Amino acid sequence: MTIKVGERLPDATVREFIEVEGNGCAVGPNAFQVADLVRGKRIVIFGLPGAFTPTCSAKHVPGYLQQHDALTAAGVDEIWCVSVNDAFVMGAWGRDQKSGGKVRMIADGAGEFTKKLGLEVDLSAGGMGLRSRRYSMLVDDGVVKALNLEAPGKFEVSDATTMLRQVVEAGPMTA
Repeated sequence: MTIKVGERLPDATVREFIEVEGNGCAVGPNAFQVADLVRGKRIVIFGLPGAFTPTCSAKHVPGYLQQHDALTAAGVDEIWCVSVNDAFVMGAWGRDQKSGGKVRMIADGAGEFTKKLGLEVDLSAGGMGLRSRRYSMLVDDGVVKALNLEAPGKFEVSDATTMLRQVVEAGPMTA
């Protein structure tokens, strides 16, 4: 089942490559529970098929980097990019995209979170294996307030401009 607006995010373990030790995190991959990360926060999450892939690198991540200030001014606490890649790859991609301090590059290496969301897609025919559908969502204190699912091969509704409009329309966080 695909997650729906009004539902709570499933808990799962995700990882993030931390560049600088601090706040209880060591340098390198650190494991986090989704439930802990979203508690009391307004978060924009966008998922995509893979790090360093053409549309993801040229459009999806850059759009959220460009809209970071507008999204935070509209009340978003964090922006996450989630992909079924390991934390080392997501860390390298984050450095390449210059996402530090703007977009958290969240690794869902085994696809645990993606599967629990019901947003997995099998791209084995193209040599990529299990991946994530392209999507974006607005989450208030763990509850999905907006969800934008792309049709296969499309990039039309999960972009940062659409999400910014939805954040503004949603008004202040109400969990």
